[in-house]
Amino acid sequence: PPPADPCLNGGHWTGLGCRCPPNLEGDRCQFAAATINVTAALAQSLRLVARVTNRDFVEAMGDPSSCPHRSFVQEFRRSVDRSYRNVPGYRGIQVLGLRRGSVMVDYEVLLHPLPGEGPSPTPGHRVQELLEASKVAQPHNCSDLGGPSPTGGPVADPGGDPAELCRRLTPANFSRFYRPQRVGGSLLCVTGCTPSLPGSIDCHGG
Repeated sequence: PPPADPCLNGGHWTGLGCRCPPNLEGDRCQFAAATINVTAALAQSLRLVARVTNRDFVEAMGDPSSCPHRSFVQEFRRSVDRSYRNVPGYRGIQVLGLRRGSVMVDYEVLLHPLPGEGPSPTPGHRVQELLEASKVAQPHNCSDLGGPSPTGGPVADPGGDPAELCRRLTPANFSRFYRPQRVGGSLLCVTGCTPSLPGSIDCHGG
């Protein structure tokens, strides 16, 4: 029989299949997307910070490849999913980093545009929805992470170092394969598998 959680790269087993983090795909989240549109991704996300008070930060948590980091992020994602699951348009989170205090989590909430609001969420209203949802859904089990107590707001337009944006938005285990490229008015993170680029190859998935 398959293991209790066969999902890879931060995927979460739902009982029916793997729920993959953004920009990962495959039945076990084993493939990274060939192309990531940074401009579109930032337009449909809100940057938040949560303080988790019943965990202590250890240095290894600062390394996205470490077991303490991955374990904490998986537990945090489950807690946030419970809090935000009824928020219209909610489609998951992407953890950007962990730091001291007890544990401060910088993360983005990924949102689908709601009908009639255009390609970008209305920031103030959506942030308020997230704040209210986190208050309502505080876990009662003391062994759980404390429910997220978020503060923050909309993500700014994609400025700064394009390579750093790609490093931050691409799946951690695959970030070395991506490079930034501007196409029209959009910033893309592309790979050797991205179609229509010089030298691209057919990767047959992922």
